[in-house]
Amino acid sequence: MNRSKAQSINARAANSLVEELQLYFVDQLNAVTSSSQDQSSFEPVEWLRDKGLHGGGIRYVATNEAYFNRASVNVSQIHYQDDDSKSLASATALSAIIHPENPFSPSVHMHISWTEMKNGKGYWRIMADLNPAIENAEATALFTQCLKKVAPVEYKLAAEQGDRYFNIPALDRYRGVSHFYLEEYSTGNAQADFDLAQNLGVAVIDCYVDIFSKANKAHSEPTEADYQKQRAYHTLYLFQVLTLDRGTTSGLLVHDQNDLGIMGSLPAMVDKTLLASWVERLVAPQDQLLKAILNTLSDRKPCIVDKKAKLALANVVRQHYKQNPKGLGMQAQGNIVPTTVENHK
Repeated sequence: MNRSKAQSINARAANSLVEELQLYFVDQLNAVTSSSQDQSSFEPVEWLRDKGLHGGGIRYVATNEAYFNRASVNVSQIHYQDDDSKSLASATALSAIIHPENPFSPSVHMHISWTEMKNGKGYWRIMADLNPAIENAEATALFTQCLKKVAPVEYKLAAEQGDRYFNIPALDRYRGVSHFYLEEYSTGNAQADFDLAQNLGVAVIDCYVDIFSKANKAHSEPTEADYQKQRAYHTLYLFQVLTLDRGTTSGLLVHDQNDLGIMGSLPAMVDKTLLASWVERLVAPQDQLLKAILNTLSDRKPCIVDKKAKLALANVVRQHYKQNPKGLGMQAQGNIVPTTVENHK
């Protein structure tokens, strides 16, 4: 069955936007990682929601291990045009995470999505954050200045929400060094809101690819100590995604048809011993979640997070929150808690 798409004007416009941003990001990364124009550092993978009846998506997954530890640029659109019992009309999203192989090149996360309800309400979620294993003050400043320039009015609120969302209380630190997060964003000016989503997407891509390229050129021979720092940071990243990230959990609770795509944000390797040392810092029931995560991961050093592990981890997180719904209240949030799961009921 073909992958169907939402038919409303706004949903179609949002889908065109995120697909354009997806291809632009992939093309820009290919330009600095592929040795010829005929090569690509990414391959497309399609997934279907209910065999395509309610949409699905395509993600571009990195195949060039010389440049990428793990990278995925995802676009999806889910809709319920044929189901009167659902309050959600459609949800259209770009979600990208790049974990470079070079420890000096920072990871980046970007999410731009349009949610449209059947009661006529519609809003954007816009996120962008820089996540280095080894921080470079110049790169942090460039990324932050990029955000301020493209969203001068919105930046203060978005940075405050981002810092709140990406805080990791148990470790007394943030996931990244520069955060931008707008939830349920709608000013009443549909064109201006669309333009912000588009302009921020292009600006963040351009800024990040520049940072990525410069870091790879400036640090062409990382040491084992540098890679150890990267594994420690990737361990923190996995910890935040699996125990705190509301977007990841919501996606897993809504359905199980794109677990590999949702788990595409996880880095390729982590330090299981370091991860285990954080169990005692968590309170119930999240300590039990981390123990279940540890039981799922292999004892290999370093611990490889492959496809089998990602699918198992997705199921661990899903089952944990089904059995411990109060744990959802302990997850990350900005000023507004999105009703993603409820929208799909």
